[in-house]
Amino acid sequence: MTSQLQFPTPTPGVINPDAGEAAKQAGMKRIGHLDPEWAAACDERIAKFAARGVVFQAADLVKDGLAEPPHPNCWGPRFAKATNAGVIQHAGYAQSKRATVHKSICHQWIGTRRAA
Repeated sequence: MTSQLQFPTPTPGVINPDAGEAAKQAGMKRIGHLDPEWAAACDERIAKFAARGVVFQAADLVKDGLAEPPHPNCWGPRFAKATNAGVIQHAGYAQSKRATVHKSICHQWIGTRRAA
C-alpha cells in the first residue's frame, strides 16, 4: 500500500450535532414501552440499591431477582429515569458481571443523598 486512507472533509451545516441526542431520546422512548411491568420492577430495584449507598450495575439487579429485560436496550431508559429523578448518579465504568456480555464495559451507579 503506497497511499494513506483519505477521509472526506465534513461539509459545514450538514452535520447536526443534536441529531445523535434526538435519536437516543426517540429510541429510549420507543423501547421504554415494551414491558411496563418489567420497567416498574426495575425502577423498584434501582431504588432499593440506591438506598443502600453502594456502587451497583445492571447485573446486580438481575442477581437480586429482577428478570432479564425483554430487550437489552431496556436498561438505558430505566437508569436515565432514575438519574433524572435524582435517585442515582453515575459512578464510573467497570467490566460487567454478566456472563452474557463477556465482561464488556458498563456503567456503574450509586444512590444519591436523596435516595438515602
